[in-house]
Amino acid sequence: MVEFLSTNLVWWHWIVLGLILVVSEIFAPLFIVIWFGLSAIIIGLLDLVFNTSFMTELFLWTILSVVFLTLWFMFFKDKTISKSGQSDFTLGTQGIVIQNIEANQKGKVRFDTPVLGSSEWFAVSDEEIEVGASIHIVDVKGQLLKVKKD
Repeated sequence: MVEFLSTNLVWWHWIVLGLILVVSEIFAPLFIVIWFGLSAIIIGLLDLVFNTSFMTELFLWTILSVVFLTLWFMFFKDKTISKSGQSDFTLGTQGIVIQNIEANQKGKVRFDTPVLGSSEWFAVSDEEIEVGASIHIVDVKGQLLKVKKD
């Protein structure tokens, strides 16, 4: 099989394969198959210019596909965060203390926008924080928010 492909595969076969893979992405929009297709098109163009062997082309296609996929997953693909019915919040969300928080004791904080479905939460801190002080969330521990003074 490799001998047959080595003697009969030419540059435009790679480009056709690449176009088929890129077009097939329409039917399965996962942005995975497209990288294999783009790699095949690039290999076809390289074969046109440099007339490389089939084994070299196959090796380069594999490497290029892995590089494209890695770049896609590392830098471009959105990191999906399951919200499971919860409101948007991030660590660092700022609020204000409405009930004193003693060191390692519960107090109460309020946020301008709801955090995890509520504007007011019980919170703990490693330090004493007085009423009216500005705070931000550093961790979520079950039904308690861990906060720190700004």
